[in-house]
Amino acid sequence: MALSLWKKNLYVCWFGSFATAAGMSQIIPFLPLYIEQLGIRNTSDIEAWSGLVFGATFLVSALVSPLWGSLADRYGRKPMLLRASLGMCLVVFCMAFSQNVYQLLVLRMIQGIVSGYIPASIILVATQTPKSHSGWALGMLSTGGIAGSLIGPLVGGFLSEIIGMRLVFVSTSLSLGFAFLASLIFINEKFVVSKKKAPSFRQVWTMTPHVGMFIAMFITTFMVQLANMSIQPIITVYVKILAPHSTQLALISGIVVASAGLASVVAAPFLGKLSDRIGPRRILLGALIFTGIVFIPQAFVSDPWQLTALRFLLGLATAGILPAINTIVKKMAPAAITGRLFGYNQSAQFMGTLGGSLLGGHMAAVFGIRYVFFSTSLLLFANAGWLVVSTLAARHTEKKLAASG
Repeated sequence: MALSLWKKNLYVCWFGSFATAAGMSQIIPFLPLYIEQLGIRNTSDIEAWSGLVFGATFLVSALVSPLWGSLADRYGRKPMLLRASLGMCLVVFCMAFSQNVYQLLVLRMIQGIVSGYIPASIILVATQTPKSHSGWALGMLSTGGIAGSLIGPLVGGFLSEIIGMRLVFVSTSLSLGFAFLASLIFINEKFVVSKKKAPSFRQVWTMTPHVGMFIAMFITTFMVQLANMSIQPIITVYVKILAPHSTQLALISGIVVASAGLASVVAAPFLGKLSDRIGPRRILLGALIFTGIVFIPQAFVSDPWQLTALRFLLGLATAGILPAINTIVKKMAPAAITGRLFGYNQSAQFMGTLGGSLLGGHMAAVFGIRYVFFSTSLLLFANAGWLVVSTLAARHTEKKLAASG
């Protein structure tokens, strides 16, 4: 029995997301070492440049995501997949030949401009999947990026030891090239190019129903990414505090980080299917509250294995958040501006990634690592409360419109 078009596109986008995430995350483990190889010797300078080079991509991506979303609405989602995968393939290849850190920074900024394969795949899957299956499809799609992010650092660390750091950029470029070819050959999108002028920023909001609910989704995306990334940079430091005499610090830290991702891979399709039955808003609210609760005991653990178990529980909860948000945006967004609204949501996610990676380290330095968990939990509880208020307001508006119509 032949696969339906939306399922075929889903599986191709899953592969492309996996290849993209695996390829891009290969670079992260040795980025500071590569910066040192490019001539930066002082440790504090290496740390500063690492933060700048890492964050530049996300900052630029946050600025351009609405533009790519708008072009997706006009010209289709497949061209955005091809643009992102081929663009990143070429830019990352060029990084292998960087002669100094300034060239690397410029290339990372260009990468931010052309990137966006995973956001484009979310838009494609969201717009083509029947509403009755959208939760499952978006949950399944999210596992591709998560699985790639889990495997990428392991492969990158291994390859950098075997073939050298510069050639890892070449292998990453090949991975992105496979994503481009898969999208070019197998993605089939039935899309009529719009000849209408793209609506302005102000027009988008006049066309958007339940503006407050959309803003709540964007803020929630930002908060969740902020919460996740505020912990990521300090996990290794926290593991060192919990196990000061361990001789396998890197391995244990990797297990702690991977536990949340592994749990998300397992839970995301199940939570997506459940959201198709009971509604994505319930999944989102429950996941936010459970995530806020699970962050608190992480501040009181006494060994890395307790932290690993709690991070696994955290991954089970967070697996439902971003797919639920994407499902809500998809169901409420008018067809003419779906890509633009998803672009705003992706901007919020990129800003959360950038803000979290900066906030966590600074807060840990000033107040101590344990307070990062408390503040993160508080933010998530506040976000859950706001989501309840926004949902009630949206339902009240729906009832008024139904009564007047």
